Amino acid sequence: MPIDVLIAEDEPAILDSLEFILKRAGMVCAAVTDGEAVVREVRRQRPRALVLDVMLPKRSGFEVLKLLRADPLTHDLPILVLTARGQAQDRRNAEELGATAFITKPYANAEVVEAVRLMLAPANKG
Repeated sequence: MPIDVLIAEDEPAILDSLEFILKRAGMVCAAVTDGEAVVREVRRQRPRALVLDVMLPKRSGFEVLKLLRADPLTHDLPILVLTARGQAQDRRNAEELGATAFITKPYANAEVVEAVRLMLAPANKG
């Protein structure tokens, strides 16, 4: 079954929460817990969207975002950057690197679901 959303989050409680709310919203999810796995699984599973934590082991979310945007196969993948570091500089970095959306933790469940739904909407393709 094709994956709607790949979740990249290393905190188990947050990962469980994200999987729960997105699955409850009808999305098919997969998850990874480090930056190197994100790049590998995006290329392997070809999700329709990525929820990307910034502070990941092995490779930061910003590094992952930069790599994915530089690759023609993943350049247009919708990416929601999710971070506990809500400084304006983090938001600027995410925007400059090509993030589709940016949400700070703690987040409202409905805010994440809505952001992912918007990224998956047909109008946002291509």
